[in-house]
Amino acid sequence: MSPLRLLSPALLALALCAAPASAQTFSDGQRGEIETIVKNYLIAHPEVLEEAMNELNKRQAADEAAKHEASITENSQAIFNSPRNVTLGNKSGDVTFVEFFDYNCGYCKRAMTDMMDLMKADPKLKVVLKEFPVLSEGSVEAAKVAVAVRMQDPGGAKYLDFHQRLLGGRGPADKARALAAAKEAGLDVARLEKDMASPEAKATIDENFKLAESMGMNGTPSYVIGKQVVVGAIGVEGLKEKIGIARCGKVTC
Repeated sequence: MSPLRLLSPALLALALCAAPASAQTFSDGQRGEIETIVKNYLIAHPEVLEEAMNELNKRQAADEAAKHEASITENSQAIFNSPRNVTLGNKSGDVTFVEFFDYNCGYCKRAMTDMMDLMKADPKLKVVLKEFPVLSEGSVEAAKVAVAVRMQDPGGAKYLDFHQRLLGGRGPADKARALAAAKEAGLDVARLEKDMASPEAKATIDENFKLAESMGMNGTPSYVIGKQVVVGAIGVEGLKEKIGIARCGKVTC
């Protein structure tokens, strides 16, 4: 029997992978024999491939979480306490829930309801909203109006009214619809027109894009909750779990 037959398929595969570093280790015939043994083993035990993929996915998820945590730590001031943030809920809360959104994002409409439910149910939650207009030019226009609303209403009460009207309304969001929603919320439209063209409006959106890019966000809604980055609408129960982990290290505190 060939000595190679005495080795496990895993060891043979490892030896084969290491072969380029020591080209004289195996002859062409031995390499072919190793490949055959490993192939036959995997065919006979395909569950090994599933186990390997699960382990790979687990390691990739851990690596991604570590990158997110490092990015959040590096940019924590801009993420959680930027003067350009819209801050709602308990402004001294023990957990900060940050949402990046687009006024033309259908999933963000549902996420708005989730956010409102969370604020009502959790008096210790601080909520931060960040305009992230990725979908269209209309989204950019609406986001600039939103920044102008924040500049006019730093307390956030009228901003929230405007936010709900625009995000909850029908049809694509753009400058005209955003200004109409702002007027309904009781804001000074002439001042909005001026402020949305200001350097502050551009700087706010640029800051949000830079933060999103640093954390690998490529869609809306996206969230930062504690040291976690969440991309996509995961529903109110999923968000509650993330808040629990941020608050006490467990899904339920």
